Amino acid sequence: MYDFIGVGLGPFNLGLACLTEPLDDLNGLFLESKPDFEWHSGMFLEGAHLQTPFLSDLVTLADPTSPYSFLNYLKESGRLYSFYIRENFYPLRREYNDYCRWAAAKLSSVRFGTTVTATAYEDESDLYVVTTASGDTLRARHLVLGTGTPPHLPDACKGLGGDFLHNSRYLEHKEELQKKNSITVVGSGQSAAEIYQDLLSEMDVHGYRLNWVTRSPRFFPLEYTKLTLEMTSPEYIDYFHALPEDTRYRLESDQKGLYKGIDGELIDAIFDLLYQKSLDGPVPTRLLTHSSLRSARYENGVYTLGLRQEEQGKDFEMTTEGLVLATGYRYTVPGFLEPLRERLRFDGRGRFDVARNYSVDTTGRGVFLQNAAVHTHSLTSPDLGMGPYRNAYIIREMADREVYPVEKSIAFQEFAV
Repeated sequence: MYDFIGVGLGPFNLGLACLTEPLDDLNGLFLESKPDFEWHSGMFLEGAHLQTPFLSDLVTLADPTSPYSFLNYLKESGRLYSFYIRENFYPLRREYNDYCRWAAAKLSSVRFGTTVTATAYEDESDLYVVTTASGDTLRARHLVLGTGTPPHLPDACKGLGGDFLHNSRYLEHKEELQKKNSITVVGSGQSAAEIYQDLLSEMDVHGYRLNWVTRSPRFFPLEYTKLTLEMTSPEYIDYFHALPEDTRYRLESDQKGLYKGIDGELIDAIFDLLYQKSLDGPVPTRLLTHSSLRSARYENGVYTLGLRQEEQGKDFEMTTEGLVLATGYRYTVPGFLEPLRERLRFDGRGRFDVARNYSVDTTGRGVFLQNAAVHTHSLTSPDLGMGPYRNAYIIREMADREVYPVEKSIAFQEFAV
């Protein structure tokens, strides 16, 4: 019997594992279906880096003395001085993944290759029961859900044939993709921009035409000013969480540029590359904004995309042999939670009604959710830097004591009257 079981091991539950490893009074177990830690390996493009600085690692903002910090990883890897001389606060994406694998290898509470198939609740023991694919039955006082967000495909592409791919599989299929005569990238965020730049830089070698289609009005940069960053604060979570549900959902849509925008330097680099290539004549590429994907069909190795220019209200078509959907990720409630549905809280739109303390069960203390709460906790939900804060909060709820001080006020500005 465990105090808690964490299901899924992305960066957030991994951070929880690191912060609870030293605690004698909180016995946890983490179950991950993959054979090892892996975080967006399909997007380990050369030079791609995090959009948050190294202090937003697994533990530092909750416990700066933790042995699982990114700086300790660099020290043990013999790269601390190189990182210091580099004078760049943003770890490479591949480097961050390696750091997470390093931390996971040090933990005694992690089981890889273990798939959760069902959950239940025992009234007589007041415990949650977790069943795995191998037939193990485990019990715990709490569950922490960290199953992540699976790749999202637009409705127009569901059931579409051919070899189109989501950006999460880009690198493993890049070589085959570049053999095609034309490639179209659909999406508006950082992943779409990184793939477009990568393909643009090599288009002269392979000779394909390249398109980038987004329904956004423009290629939005990630807003990263300091007073905006204060929205990743306890005060803003308190403010946002207390707003009416309809207001929160409206803000969820309005605030996408605060956490899904493109790195400004990358936008400039793409323009500079287009300018450089244009010196030899017209560049065989198109960048289309305001263009939403309404339909798609696949015939004889060619995709025909039905698009709509939203401001003009005009429909048009584009053909392409290669199709990359950089259309993000969207949370779905795991099937193994179905037996617990009556014990879980849902809002008026069918999504988890996540309490301020990150619980989603009717008792407010039993089942906690990592990430997947932009509609209740705003842009702090996917932010790596807020992971340690959320974990400190969850640990306090499960341990009935404040193990890691939970900040209550850090912002200069006031969000509520």
